[in-house]
Amino acid sequence: MRNIALLAAFAAVVLAAPAALAENDEPVDGWSGEGALSAGMTRGNTDTSDVGVKFDLDRAAGAWTVGLQGEADYGKQDGLETRNRAFAAIDLDHEMTESFFSFGRVSYEVDQFTGFDSRSFVGGGVGYRLPEDGAIEWVVRGGPGVKIDELKRVITVDDMGAALIIPATRETSLGAVATSKFGWQINDKVKLSENAGVVYAKESTQFTNGVALTAALNGSLSARVSFDTRYDTNPPHGFESTDSASKIALVYTLGK
Repeated sequence: MRNIALLAAFAAVVLAAPAALAENDEPVDGWSGEGALSAGMTRGNTDTSDVGVKFDLDRAAGAWTVGLQGEADYGKQDGLETRNRAFAAIDLDHEMTESFFSFGRVSYEVDQFTGFDSRSFVGGGVGYRLPEDGAIEWVVRGGPGVKIDELKRVITVDDMGAALIIPATRETSLGAVATSKFGWQINDKVKLSENAGVVYAKESTQFTNGVALTAALNGSLSARVSFDTRYDTNPPHGFESTDSASKIALVYTLGK
């Protein structure tokens, strides 16, 4: 709870940052981006329920842009919790040319089914934004930073069947981040997008990739089907390296 409260306080400061960063004679633009709500339920031989929220927002102030990304998923199967994850990231970009920019990034993740109490990254670097042509949008960024993994205490058995306790640990190491955000507006109604990322460190590296097809419904509302994959090169003992999820969501777009 303490970590969540600190993250909420930090996000509140960042929400107000564009106004402070803008020059006196430069207007602060409104927020743009989207929010999505997904949910699913099955009843019968197996009872399952899943709910998820996700947002990706930007706000510009002169040469500065603040970007906020967040995601939370929760699910149960036959009354037992099967998914409980939250992720948040904050980007602070500064425009250098029409296409190139520098950035700072902070990300924080908690997932009850990965063996990590939390995973954090603080870093920065340089990004490139493909000039807009109406149909294709693409933004890439990358640079060094510090990665902090908080591993849970694990109780397991050794090869002889005896109880084995692996204590909770913290791993802090130099690392790097790289992300790619691609979008293709196929026609007036349909958009294909892919968001990919990697957070590298010597102890473990996380890869993420999400592919989505979004169809406009009415005004700012759209329907979306997506497939997300996360892969860890060195998961804690007893945990799988790959996690994937298929979702159907209702999307609300700001700035339209």
